[in-house]
Amino acid sequence: MRKFGIIGYPLSHSFSKKYFQNKFIKENIKDAEFDIFPIENIKNIKEVINNNPDLYGFSVTIPHKKTIIPYLNELDKTALNIGAVNCVKVIRESKNYILKGYNTDCIGFEESLKPLLKPQHTSALVLGTGGASQAVAYVLKKLNIKFQFVSRNKTENTITYNDVDANCILKNLLIINTTPLGMYPNINKHPNIPYEHITDAHYMYDLIYNPSETEFLKFGRLNNARTKNGEEMLHLQAEAAWKIWNNLF
Repeated sequence: MRKFGIIGYPLSHSFSKKYFQNKFIKENIKDAEFDIFPIENIKNIKEVINNNPDLYGFSVTIPHKKTIIPYLNELDKTALNIGAVNCVKVIRESKNYILKGYNTDCIGFEESLKPLLKPQHTSALVLGTGGASQAVAYVLKKLNIKFQFVSRNKTENTITYNDVDANCILKNLLIINTTPLGMYPNINKHPNIPYEHITDAHYMYDLIYNPSETEFLKFGRLNNARTKNGEEMLHLQAEAAWKIWNNLF
């Protein structure tokens, strides 16, 4: 039985196991199973792999999309360009193994975003600077959409939430939340931006999929913005990961 899984911490919000279990049933895949590996410290990744000799691939989620990179033997070109990994292939060679990192977040985000874009969506705010934000930035560059990172700490390329005023909101009609704020079980949290300036010309995209409508998306909807959660992105990146794990590309 081949094993696949997901690492991250915490994983109580994750739908990945349910998604793959349903996939295995629907597609009559009988030689695979999917498990969750909630590891708080990325150093424990070696223990996970050594204790699961049938593990052939795993997804990577918060907070390990960047910190896992030093533990990998190889990086796919796209993952190298992005600087974050959410998919790892375990290549078994006798008692040894090679870990190769990929980024399928960019695939899921691009394919789910493109149908939503309108001519006015030429500039974006990207809330958060974690691993997922790097995949988002990669896609926005590819689509020639200007963007501004927003985080708690100011850097050369990042403004703070205190810098996001009415003008900033009205200038950026695409707003993407890549932070875990609002994710189950902390569903009452949200990024601190002036939602009262959101308009019907805005598109609010939240990478979170549990709950299906975060406070971030709700505030957008109440101001007549169009909104989308991360469920389709989750499905698309999961299918891309499955192809990688099974040499289907």
